[in-house]
Amino acid sequence: MMPDISKRSHKTLRILRKMLMPRTFFLMIALLGQMIILTGVISRFNQYFAQFYAFSLFLSLVVFLWVMNSQINPAYKIAWIIPILLFPIFGGLFYLFLGRSRMSRKVSQRMKAYEMATMKALMRQRSKSEDYLRQIEDSRQDAAIQARYINHYAGYPLYPEQYNQYLDAGEVKFEKLLEELEKAERYIFMEYFIIEEGLMWNRILEILKKKADAGVDVRLIYDDVGCLFTLPHGYDKKMEEMGIKCCIFNPLVPVLSLRQNNRDHRKITVIDGTVAFTGGINLADEYINKIEKFGHWKDTAILMKGESVWSFTVMFLSMWDYLRDVSENFEQFKPRQIPSKDQSREKETTSKGYIQPFADSPLDQEPVSETVYLNLIYRAQKYVYITTPYLILANEMVTALCAAAKGGVDVRIITPHKWDKRLVHAVTRTFYKALIQSGVKIYEYTPGFMHSKTFVVDDHYAVVGTINMDYRSLYLHFECGVWMFDTECIAEMKNDFTETLKVCQRVTMEEYRERKWYKVLTGSILRIFAPML
Repeated sequence: MMPDISKRSHKTLRILRKMLMPRTFFLMIALLGQMIILTGVISRFNQYFAQFYAFSLFLSLVVFLWVMNSQINPAYKIAWIIPILLFPIFGGLFYLFLGRSRMSRKVSQRMKAYEMATMKALMRQRSKSEDYLRQIEDSRQDAAIQARYINHYAGYPLYPEQYNQYLDAGEVKFEKLLEELEKAERYIFMEYFIIEEGLMWNRILEILKKKADAGVDVRLIYDDVGCLFTLPHGYDKKMEEMGIKCCIFNPLVPVLSLRQNNRDHRKITVIDGTVAFTGGINLADEYINKIEKFGHWKDTAILMKGESVWSFTVMFLSMWDYLRDVSENFEQFKPRQIPSKDQSREKETTSKGYIQPFADSPLDQEPVSETVYLNLIYRAQKYVYITTPYLILANEMVTALCAAAKGGVDVRIITPHKWDKRLVHAVTRTFYKALIQSGVKIYEYTPGFMHSKTFVVDDHYAVVGTINMDYRSLYLHFECGVWMFDTECIAEMKNDFTETLKVCQRVTMEEYRERKWYKVLTGSILRIFAPML
């Protein structure tokens, strides 16, 4: 008989196997080669060290002044000013390659051209959106203000009476996704941060391959950093050979690059322009609890059908055209009338409220996701219920949450009890003190890892999406979400939150004070650099 292997041994073997993947091995060799070359360069030009030192000091000074006078978040400024001052030789260079929140000017201009195409494709719906806004502002001014912001500054319209279904677990989303993929007749668009070979992805891939063979236009986008340890090198070529068109967002190269700080963190599936999914769920087995990495994985998503799917269709096509460097006529992807043979879709009823998908881009200076969250918090009257895997907040968000709680609003936040990133979780816990002292109730999901990103407010508003409450999601990544007003699934989201609370542990001030001194010190130091995590 084979000897038993502990869970820790299994984990070690998985890590070693991933490290030995051709893609990772290639990057390690390339980085090693660069280090050897760099060592040779440093040795050869050692005689110019004085000039190099002077140039580095000057560069760090220029970067320091630029950061101080920029409009970026103050906490982000502090996080970079400290290393620049402590390490003046390399601090300026590190910021130029790793600290800039925007892509290069050339890349930004190119992508903005495709964003203009997005605005053009949504122009008709945005005009209708103004009519809908006027309809609701008499009865609910707060709702109109929030929706108008998304319409004007994110560029995504408001839709009335759309069918939507809240999916309270990865397993539920997986089942629904397979069901809808099997119905695809024209096209399937999928855009995900993480894809990993396993039961979940292999089952989906089986359907995608079958649909591609049947002539369905199947397209896939995945983020290269997100899939660094989950997909082999050249996986996009493998997909193309199967008939699945594939693009990689920001392919990772083993050199310093201005673009690597921005990632595509979105999770989108669009089918025939009539069905769309989004939420926190990537395409890997831990998301459906087929394997256990950090205890039970709690996640959520939303299924939409109807007019609002067009926003996600355009969202995907804009990214696709940028990556492929093509310009398609988006109108050709408009949904056709649902075939009469598809009785399951015809019988679905619409809800009474409004739904507004939106995207957030790091290319502009408009923090759409943060503003959407802040609007919800500041306009809350009864309660704000939040789930998030990371709680690394800018001062604006801390102030909003504390002010709401001090004003009598029931503010509750669920975070993970079991972490996926030790340092990030340590920083998350440093924010507990100020929030708890102000009356915010913090809970940790004891069965495992909370990966859901949701807001529920006053029984009237909700957001489901890909947006974490941290600097990367709010300022650096491409994200998406769905803002809702008076839709039927808001009650389901509230119920899911209250049910989840039953297996959560509330964090009290007494428990917070009992932390070990070295954990407090480590967390305090790490918090300074929180915007970089």
